[in-house]
Amino acid sequence: MSRLAILIIATLPLSAQWLHLPTPGIPRTADGKPDLKAPGPRTADGKPDLSGLWGKASDKYDNNVAADLPAGVVKPWAEAFFQQRKKDFSKDSMDSQCLPFGPVYTTTSFRDSRILQTPGIIAILYGDLVHREIFLDGRQLEKDPNPTWMGYSVGHWDGDTLIVESNGYNDRTWLDNSGHPHSEALRVTERYQRPDFGHIELQVTFDDPKVFNKPVTVPIHMELTTDTEMIEYYCGENEKDRSHMSGSSAPVDVKVPAEILKAYAGSFDVKERTNTVMVEFFAEPDGLYMNYDNQGKQRLDALSETTFSLTGSLFEFIRDKQQAVNEFRIKVVEGDFTGVRRK
Repeated sequence: MSRLAILIIATLPLSAQWLHLPTPGIPRTADGKPDLKAPGPRTADGKPDLSGLWGKASDKYDNNVAADLPAGVVKPWAEAFFQQRKKDFSKDSMDSQCLPFGPVYTTTSFRDSRILQTPGIIAILYGDLVHREIFLDGRQLEKDPNPTWMGYSVGHWDGDTLIVESNGYNDRTWLDNSGHPHSEALRVTERYQRPDFGHIELQVTFDDPKVFNKPVTVPIHMELTTDTEMIEYYCGENEKDRSHMSGSSAPVDVKVPAEILKAYAGSFDVKERTNTVMVEFFAEPDGLYMNYDNQGKQRLDALSETTFSLTGSLFEFIRDKQQAVNEFRIKVVEGDFTGVRRK
C-alpha cells in the first residue's frame, strides 16, 4: 500500500492474522480490554522489559525530522537536497525504491516493530523483513566501521532507561521521508523508557556535523499493539510505479496571502474508513500548518493558493457559493477523503 494512503487510513492497532486470538499474558480491564496503563513488565534481572509489538503514534518526524528546528540548523547544502526532494515528492526515497529505511526506522509510523529482549542482546524485527541487533554485552562501537544500511548498535542501561548508540550507516538512506540527507559521520542516540504497560517514550538524537550545526533530538511516542500480529510486507512484490514517476515541474511552497490562509484555519472532521478524526489548520506567518488527529503540527507546502502538500499527500480547500471555506479534500492513491468544518 502506498505510504500516501497509509498517512490517512493507518490506525493502531493494525489488523493481521490471528485476529481472534487475544495477546496472552497481558493485563486487562474488567471488560477484557488491554490495560495499557498497568505497570510495565520487568525482566528477571529487574530491568524494564521492552518486549512486544510496537507502533508509533505519529508520522510527524518521519515526514520531517527538522519540523521543530529554527532556520539555520540544517546546513545549506543539506537544505538544498531537502527542498529538491520535496519538489520531486520523494520519488527516490527508500520507501519508493524498496530499500531499508536505515535510521528512519526509529521515527517512522509506517513500520511496526517487534522487540525481543534478552540480557545480552535486543533484536528488533520489522514487517518488511528487515531486522536490527542491539548488543548489550559491553562492546563499544567501532571507530571506523564498514558502512551498512542499518548501522551498528550497542546499548546499556542507565537506571530504567535503555540508551542505544549507533553509527556506521551508509549515506544512501535519508533521515526522513521528505528527504533530509545524512553523511556516514551520522551517530544516533536513542533513549527508551517504558512508563507503563502500553507505552514507550523514546528520544532520538541525530548527530551529524556535516548536515546539522548542532545535534537534533525528536520525541517519539510508541504504543503497544495488542490482540493481533505483524503483517509481512514485501515491497518488491508490490512496487510497480517508480519507473513511471517523475519530479514535479510545479513550484513548491507558493507564497499564499495571509488573508487566504486565515480562511482555511479551523477544525474539520474527516471520515476515515472506520472512524472520524479531527484535523486542525493554523494560519501562521510562515505558512499553513496542520495537526492531523492530534499527531502534532506539521507545515504544509503550498502548491497553489488552494492546494497544499504533505510529503505528496494533497490537501485542496473548497469554497462554497458564498466563498466560505467549509470543506477540504485529501487526495491520495486510494481515493479522496473529505473534511467538513466543525460548527
